[in-house]
Amino acid sequence: MNQPRNFTVKALTRVEGAGGLRVRVEDGRVELVEFNIYEPPRFFERLLRGREVREVPDIVARICGICPVAYQVTACQALESALGIVVGPEIRLLRRLLACGEWLQSHALHIHMLHAPDFLGCDSCFTYPEAYAELLDRGLRMKAIGSRIIQVLGGRSVHPINVAVGGFHRAPDATAVRGLIPDLEWGMQAAFDTLATVSTFAFPDFTQSYECVSLRAPESYPMNEGRIVSSTSTGTAGLDIPIDDYPEHFVERQVPHSTALSSFILPGERPYLCGPLARLNNCLADLPDGARRAADTCGIEWPSRNIFHSIAARAIEVAASFEEALAIARICHASIAPCRIDSTPHAGTGSHATEAPRGLLYHRYEIGDDGLIAGATIIPPTSQNQAQIEADVRALLPGLLSFSDNDAAAGCERLIRSYDPCISCATHFLTLHIDRC
Repeated sequence: MNQPRNFTVKALTRVEGAGGLRVRVEDGRVELVEFNIYEPPRFFERLLRGREVREVPDIVARICGICPVAYQVTACQALESALGIVVGPEIRLLRRLLACGEWLQSHALHIHMLHAPDFLGCDSCFTYPEAYAELLDRGLRMKAIGSRIIQVLGGRSVHPINVAVGGFHRAPDATAVRGLIPDLEWGMQAAFDTLATVSTFAFPDFTQSYECVSLRAPESYPMNEGRIVSSTSTGTAGLDIPIDDYPEHFVERQVPHSTALSSFILPGERPYLCGPLARLNNCLADLPDGARRAADTCGIEWPSRNIFHSIAARAIEVAASFEEALAIARICHASIAPCRIDSTPHAGTGSHATEAPRGLLYHRYEIGDDGLIAGATIIPPTSQNQAQIEADVRALLPGLLSFSDNDAAAGCERLIRSYDPCISCATHFLTLHIDRC
């Protein structure tokens, strides 16, 4: 029997949050993989109980500084369902523009500053090779444009304050929205250029049998609306359900090694994949025309079952977001009125799901007879991907065990970064501990 061999990575940079990975190897076999999320629970679902409906969007925005818009819009639409509020097409369109801003902000950050260094042989975006300086400059400007969209519609770029149940507290200024057009026109070409670069990166040969879960919307790429669908690695269709049926097909489990719940698909409690790669695999045909052409000609065959292709999937979604945002800005000629539909809170239950940058985000709310929140369920993308991350690490490790401790650890880090896990908005690190027996 081989002597035990342990190694740790004390600081995994370029992810959001604090977590760890523990692996046990016996006689060359991977016996245990645990993706540890050990940050203290934040109890947002309990915090919402007894709150007024109008308070919910601003509270849930604090769950994440990277994707607060997704939390706000998902909460608003779930509560609107509970209250019987039906918003008009103008509000829905501006919410889609707001989501585009968040996708741009989040994806540009991850692609250019967090993930690309893995493929460029550097430790961070501050040590980019000189030949890729333009790539970083484009990424910074694209991120700034996303932030500007959120500011124009949401009142500020982090934790927006203008999103409300029923619409917006104040009508977004149509002149300011149209003022985004020059940057959006630039951004479309910039996104194509970024895709042309990242699609030529040297990707590890790593193909897995993913069960991809996402929304699918009629005649549009999924963001704020749609049905929940799934597909297998062979392209076979699986789920096609309304969002309200989510609890009948998915289950959360507490695992001893994580303070985050792990989600599984039923029957059989199977791990599944959500996020950009899953969305693209399920909804490639629904991309806007320019992004679809770019996807078809980038040199990567879609659908893809290689999680390392996620950086290219994000670049395609950046192009799609610019294209969608530009189309919306061009038709925004007047501020919406009314900008918010009022209602009197009453007892009811409602749920909704959107596509946050990192994947499917599900909310469900119960409103009591007193008009206050009686119960809340919030299932973020990272908890839904947690079990699949463990499965991927288990599949990747046999090919890494002959490497040095540092190189094996780096391989695990690169895989986990492909998911862009949003563990929290705090200082980020992951501790990797492998027991080799």
